[in-house]
Amino acid sequence: MDRRTLIKSAAVLAAPAIVTNARAQSVTTLRFHTFVPAMSTAYSRLITPWMAKIEQESGGRLKFQAFPSMQMGGAPAQLYDQARDGVVDVVWSLAGYTPGRFPRSEVFELPFFTYDAEGSSRAAWDYIANYAPDEFREVKLLACHTHGLNILHMKSKLVTKASDMRGLKVRGSTRKNTQILSAVGAIPVALPLSEVPNALSKGVIEGAIMPWDTVPAGKLDELTKFHTEFPKGMQGFNNSIQFLAMNKASYDSLPADLKKVIDQNSGADVSAMYGREAEVQGQVVRQATVARGHTVHVMGKAEAEEFRRLITNPIVEEWVKEMNAKGFDGAKLLAAGRELVERYRPKA
Repeated sequence: MDRRTLIKSAAVLAAPAIVTNARAQSVTTLRFHTFVPAMSTAYSRLITPWMAKIEQESGGRLKFQAFPSMQMGGAPAQLYDQARDGVVDVVWSLAGYTPGRFPRSEVFELPFFTYDAEGSSRAAWDYIANYAPDEFREVKLLACHTHGLNILHMKSKLVTKASDMRGLKVRGSTRKNTQILSAVGAIPVALPLSEVPNALSKGVIEGAIMPWDTVPAGKLDELTKFHTEFPKGMQGFNNSIQFLAMNKASYDSLPADLKKVIDQNSGADVSAMYGREAEVQGQVVRQATVARGHTVHVMGKAEAEEFRRLITNPIVEEWVKEMNAKGFDGAKLLAAGRELVERYRPKA
């Protein structure tokens, strides 16, 4: 089904549904669409509690009808368009699924750039508000956040140093993921999360880079055995920007008191909460993975610095040049992002 057909077939279903009860109090149902499955930590621990909180604080006048796993059709890369066009009311997605669409926000996907997810999520919200607000101008941006740092998960080989990556077929979800893999000699394979289990089972890929909290959704806790992390306190491979966005007309159609409920569950604090919970759940997954008998290897400082040397400078320099070519000051954007990350980084 192409995008035009998808919009025509889904728009009527996805428009906010207003139901009136016996007391003449309207109930607005918002359709929520995302690519993650219902069993994922993102859906069960981030999205579901957020929807429940809004329903409660609205006194039941706002309800959500949720569609995980792309149940309303389309591909993950189309979620932003679906929110923009009114095919659905609210989406949660990954900015990196649409390379080039959010170029300035991509700074948070650069290697060795972020630390903890809570602080980085606050930094990302401030950065977008001040340096890239037009990138999300077609929707109402409710939150944006990072997750725990991406690490390496392998099916049958323990990676302890950069040279171990040469020739390995490894899944990456974003443009920056694939650039990082190429920089260390791996063969990047771009796949959506839903295709990871099958690709691992059939040998299309030998591993993946993703955060701990995403491991169950990709069945990496079942299909991989070796996991490689960077030392605690070090930045590591890279991160991603997730965003929570609402159709503007859906928001504008709400009465003032319900807009206030949405507003109170949006912004910097909600972004930070999403990031914090993603990292907390990631540690839960890590502990469960260790309990299953998996090997979790924490690189030594020298090995980690070798990864940094190979990855960081060429990819960062290329990004700065790309921003300059688009008419932005790449060095200024890079410095602004780094300053915000440091500002919100937990102090020892």
